Amino acid sequence: MWDLLFYVLVIALLALLVVAGVAAARGYFNGVLSGSSLFGPRPDPRIDVTEQANIDGRRRLLLIRRDDVEHLIMTGGPVDVVIETGIVTRQGYAVPQPPASNAVVFERGARSFGQKASDG
Repeated sequence: MWDLLFYVLVIALLALLVVAGVAAARGYFNGVLSGSSLFGPRPDPRIDVTEQANIDGRRRLLLIRRDDVEHLIMTGGPVDVVIETGIVTRQGYAVPQPPASNAVVFERGARSFGQKASDG
């Protein structure tokens, strides 16, 4: 009888250790437990999806940043395509270009009703 009780306690202790180990590993990988004293701080991520846009039901455009360089990729079609590569960013963010304020939209002058174009 004591042998049976001993083995049941050993199995319960092993099960408790397994559950505690799984919980600790899960917390470490989810970032809850930093573990900085054991492994050191986590490095900053080098890759990131900056923007994404759906083209249609299957295809999408991805702007991926890696080490301050961005790449434009279209995925989901029969073949994934790199559209543009080597887009340089400043301090990890894309620099938007401001619209030109002196751009000419219409070159033709305004029309006045009631006059012909040859009159004036």
